[in-house]
Amino acid sequence: MTLPGLSDGDAQALGVTLRLAATTTVVLLLLGTPLAWWLARTRSRVAPWLEALVALPLVLPPTVLGFYLLVWLGPQGSLGAGLKALKLPPLVFSFWGLVLASVISSLPFMVQPLRDAFANISPRLLDAAATMRAGPVDRFFSVVWPLSRAGWLSALTLTFAHTVGEFGVVLMVGGNIPGATRVLSIAIYDHTESLNYGAAHVLSGLLLLSAFAALLLLHGAQRRRVSSS
Repeated sequence: MTLPGLSDGDAQALGVTLRLAATTTVVLLLLGTPLAWWLARTRSRVAPWLEALVALPLVLPPTVLGFYLLVWLGPQGSLGAGLKALKLPPLVFSFWGLVLASVISSLPFMVQPLRDAFANISPRLLDAAATMRAGPVDRFFSVVWPLSRAGWLSALTLTFAHTVGEFGVVLMVGGNIPGATRVLSIAIYDHTESLNYGAAHVLSGLLLLSAFAALLLLHGAQRRRVSSS
C-alpha cells in the first residue's frame, strides 16, 4: 500500500529517506554529544582546528565532499581497500555507505547547537553539584540535560531535516539504487529529468512541508522558552 499521490517507487524512496535520517540522527547523537561537550569545555589549541573541520560541510559543496568520500570508500581508497582485504562488503553504493556520508555531512548540525548549549552552562552549577557528591553521569542528567534542552531540540531537528533533504553527497556515494540508496531528493531529480513534473511536485511539496514543519516546531519551542524565562 502506498501513500496517496506516491508511486511504489516513490514510497520506497520515502522509506529509505526516513530510515537514513533516523539512523544518521541516532549515530550523530551518540558521537556528537561527547564531541560537543569537549569543544564547549576545552581550552586546547586543537579545538579551533577541530571546530573548523566539523563546520566544513556547511561551506564545502556537497559534490566535493561526496567525491572525496567516493574515492575513500571505493576499491582503490584506503577504507574501501581495507574492507576488500577483510572480505567485507563495500560501503560505496550501499545504505550504510549513505549513513557514513550523511553522518559526515550532517555533523555540524548536531555538534554546533549542542556545543553552544553546553557552553552557556555555568561551570559553577556543575561544581556545586559535585560538592553534593553528584557523579559525572548524575551531573549530566540533573544539571546539563535540563539546561540544554533547547540545544538538543535544535540539534535533533536540524540533523534530521538536513539529512532528509541531502542530495549531492548521497548521489555521489550511494548512486540511485531503488529500495537501497534512492532517496526522495534523487527521486525528484529523476522525475524532473524525465519531465514528470506532477510526481516531482508531489515529492517536492512533501519535503517543503516537512522542512517548514520542522522549523516551525523549532522556532515555536525557542519562543516558548524565551517567554517562560
